[in-house]
Amino acid sequence: MHSLVENSLTYETIIKLGIAAALSLAIGIERELKRKPIGLKTSLVIATFSCLLTIISIQSVLNAKPIPGITVSTDPLRLAAQIVSGIGFLGAGVIFRRDNDSISGLTTAAMIWGSAGIGIAVGAGFYLQAIAAVILVLLGVEVIAPLFFKIGPKRLHTKDVSLLLHLKDANDIQNILKYLHNNNMEVDNIRIRDIRLSNNEMQHQVRLKFSGLSAKLDTLSLYNEIKKLPYAEEIEIEILP
Repeated sequence: MHSLVENSLTYETIIKLGIAAALSLAIGIERELKRKPIGLKTSLVIATFSCLLTIISIQSVLNAKPIPGITVSTDPLRLAAQIVSGIGFLGAGVIFRRDNDSISGLTTAAMIWGSAGIGIAVGAGFYLQAIAAVILVLLGVEVIAPLFFKIGPKRLHTKDVSLLLHLKDANDIQNILKYLHNNNMEVDNIRIRDIRLSNNEMQHQVRLKFSGLSAKLDTLSLYNEIKKLPYAEEIEIEILP
């Protein structure tokens, strides 16, 4: 029993688990600051246990005793490979489709997958590679991507807006499109639905998705401007993340 404990709880194993946990905190803090579903605790748990399973996978092959007359071929990273596919259910849990047809949670899902990758890399002994990967990912997410959104092509520094309007007159649909065009808003999608009210009158529900320069877009200001339009009955507006 003593030898088993010695083999399982070596200093190297503890160091690997510590490095995996420390690196995962960098990703966890980044997500936590942005109020995303995966935070410090989730990232730490994923990376640490992925590291542990990778160590177990490798050590179990190395410690296996050969049996005379029987040849057993085992992949030392087979268990680690299952982590990559198995972690997918966590990633799927943070991806969801909003009412306005936008998809959110993709970056967070990728971060979950990345946390598992950190644990596997450290567990297999690739310390520098794991550290370099974390630095590059954080650089890309926090520095390079925002820089592209500011100085890159026009489409990169625009924001998408979802607007739901209720109009009495069908002719006003053209008026709202003209208003957006005059304010340099590019309409990407329009959906119109007729609603019959209790008094048998017809109301037109218009859902628009349009984009504009992020510097000029503010939810409250945009709401107040559209609210001034005489034909705007009810308004629901959201600047998409």
